[in-house]
Amino acid sequence: MTTEAAFDALGDPVRRRIMELLGEGERPAGAVAEILGEPLASGGQERRGISQPAVSQHLKVLREAGLVTVRAEGNKRIYGVDAEGLDIVRAWLERFADGFAGPLDALETELARGKRERRLAERPGRARGESQRRRAA
Repeated sequence: MTTEAAFDALGDPVRRRIMELLGEGERPAGAVAEILGEPLASGGQERRGISQPAVSQHLKVLREAGLVTVRAEGNKRIYGVDAEGLDIVRAWLERFADGFAGPLDALETELARGKRERRLAERPGRARGESQRRRAA
């Protein structure tokens, strides 16, 4: 499995949805197809879901990319998330983790500041201007 194959496979929204379903636990291919085959509401219109053969093709792509496992159980095929495949994706993404840390820390600080200001403003007898004057000082 290559990182490129994994991201190519995950580039399709249907395959990402399949991964979400399998992330909840192993499922037979038929159960995945049943969920994805349900009619979808889209922009006020109802669209038909995805067919069983289309789901099978998506599962094949995910399996070949190393993102899902399959095992036989009687005449059913049970699919699950392949932890090793996800580890490769995770390792690739971790290269960028530090780049997100600073902006996310700043966002967390601003959110906490906003919560604190709302809490202070909701206290009886506290004027909003008082908390702003204290912060400016």
